[in-house]
Amino acid sequence: MTTATEILVDLVSDTATRPTPAMRQAMCHAPVGDEQRGEDPTVNALTRQVAALLGKEAAILLPSGTMCNQISLAVHCRMGDEIICAANSHILSSEGAGAAVFAHSTVRGIGSPSGLFDQDELAEAIRPSNTKAPRSRLVCVEQTCNRGGGTVWPLATLHAIAETAQANGLRLHMDGARLLNACVASGVPASRYAEPCDSVWLDLSKGLGCPVGAVLAGSRHFIEEANRWKHRMGGAMRQAGILAAAGLYALEHHVDRLAHDHANARKFAAAIAGLPGIRLLFDDTPTNLVFFDISASGLNTRELSQTLMKKGVRIGVESPHVMRAVFHLDIDEQGTDLAIDTLRLALPAEAGGIRQ
Repeated sequence: MTTATEILVDLVSDTATRPTPAMRQAMCHAPVGDEQRGEDPTVNALTRQVAALLGKEAAILLPSGTMCNQISLAVHCRMGDEIICAANSHILSSEGAGAAVFAHSTVRGIGSPSGLFDQDELAEAIRPSNTKAPRSRLVCVEQTCNRGGGTVWPLATLHAIAETAQANGLRLHMDGARLLNACVASGVPASRYAEPCDSVWLDLSKGLGCPVGAVLAGSRHFIEEANRWKHRMGGAMRQAGILAAAGLYALEHHVDRLAHDHANARKFAAAIAGLPGIRLLFDDTPTNLVFFDISASGLNTRELSQTLMKKGVRIGVESPHVMRAVFHLDIDEQGTDLAIDTLRLALPAEAGGIRQ
């Protein structure tokens, strides 16, 4: 019998994925060494593979994507600089003001519901040289754009952004938390998305299903400086080949299957769009994220979340009226159907369901 603590379908995030039995086997048999000294063969194999995948000279394994972002900001920026990104980006809203703590820099957001902006908007945000103002130093793009509904940056837009940044003496950093989702959705190789960027990383612990980790890539000089910041932040992991082995396994076995997550997200979105009291925030579902507003149902998200949890379905709460469902390795078509049916029945009768 389902209890409040049993989660049958976990849509709170793609970080909820668990390593598969085959991935665990790969981790168990991984050759290891001291990765801080550059002696872990599995870590070295992973960083070489990701550097090649992204078309960069070198790469470094880090515990988290947030650390990838914060190290990149610290390497690129100097005290008092300004970072430009979408106003709904992860570095601005979800990293504890880390840019101020580590890079000693401010962040300027460009308003955009989709998380995308164009070269004209960027040019307007870049400050003219002025001793009284912050110096514009770095542009950050998030691929895919989480709070933009999983939108994918078009390649032409990225190149235009890079050209504008370079013309004004700025660097370009890509938060690649769901970069491979973008690649699978668009058919564009990761190296082409990464090409105009001075630094870029991809997450291992989201759609790829690894228990922990992310890999940051860039020039050899950039990675040398990133390694200094890794040490300062306590990011050394010693025999990290156990973790790197999961990444190697995932890159071989879990990339193409991201298309199934996208298909399940589209199925979920299409089904709930027909429920009275629910409004999708975005017109389409390009990847694995579905945002929806429940204000017309008469419920708030905390109430609805608690009701769903009692039935074994967890969906993320973004605000009093907005929820986010994220599809991933552990959610199959049957789990998608269960989430749809559970949400339908959890709505008030007047909104098309039966209050539980």
